[in-house]
Amino acid sequence: MKPQHVLLLLLAIAAEVTATTALKFSEGFTKWAPMLVVAVGYSLSFYLLSLLLKYGVPIGIVYAIWSGLGTVGAVAAGVILWQERLNFWAIMGIVFVIGGVVMINLTTNPSH
Repeated sequence: MKPQHVLLLLLAIAAEVTATTALKFSEGFTKWAPMLVVAVGYSLSFYLLSLLLKYGVPIGIVYAIWSGLGTVGAVAAGVILWQERLNFWAIMGIVFVIGGVVMINLTTNPSH
């Protein structure tokens, strides 16, 4: 991926993790400010993903990285903000997600 594509993808991931975190703060969509963050965050994330697809980045690569790192980001938010605990298997799952993202990036044709 080109550097500008990586930047767009990282911004899409950050917007998605922010929106997902705001879901917890919205308390079942009973608080307006977090609801607005959810709507804006997911909208921005999907818009940025659509730009990546428009620029020819393969959908499988984009989605795998976005969902994988988004999952890791959401887990990190849970640990940091709500002191959620991870057991051994959860940690191993996160390691596998990160490993999968690394493998995708190492084995993808750089011309895309």
